[in-house]
Amino acid sequence: LSIIIPCYNEENTILEILNKLSLIKNSINDLEIIVIDDGSNDKTKNILEENKNLYDHFISSPINRGKGYSVKKGLEKSTGEFIFFQDADLEYDPNDILKFSNLIKKFDPDLIIGSRFNYSDYTRSHNILNKFGNYFITNLFNVLYNTTFTDIYSCYACFKKDLLNGEKIKTDGFEQHAEIRTKVVKNGKKYYE
Repeated sequence: LSIIIPCYNEENTILEILNKLSLIKNSINDLEIIVIDDGSNDKTKNILEENKNLYDHFISSPINRGKGYSVKKGLEKSTGEFIFFQDADLEYDPNDILKFSNLIKKFDPDLIIGSRFNYSDYTRSHNILNKFGNYFITNLFNVLYNTTFTDIYSCYACFKKDLLNGEKIKTDGFEQHAEIRTKVVKNGKKYYE
């Protein structure tokens, strides 16, 4: 499992994320952590350079190029059979990776999406317009690709690396989430949330 962590100006959270992931590494045997600093102008890069023991690979961009660029760089470096995205801002709890890992062991899925709308303990309230937009796009995706997802734009996702050619990703912005999911769904068969 390769965990790709794009970060930009995350000096307040990056160390906590990495410490939580190091605890998870004790439970998951083959875990690769790839951190991409996207031209941060705070102390993020310094914190990362001072804590090399908490990750396997570090990529640093001298300028901010956007999350999509960081995702592409992380994919290039990854060696795992499965790719997992972890945002560096603590919106998503790294402990949830264990839930993804359990699904991988049980079902060998092609894609898992961590829905923000199906949850076990709680969910964060979102802007109503964002929720309506997500609902519309998710349902359109479901109709086009014969799926039943509830949150196609969740940043929490895991997929089999061999279902995506990272060199052919065209987008660099937030729309990249949909592009990746589209390509994985076209090439895969088993999906979970």
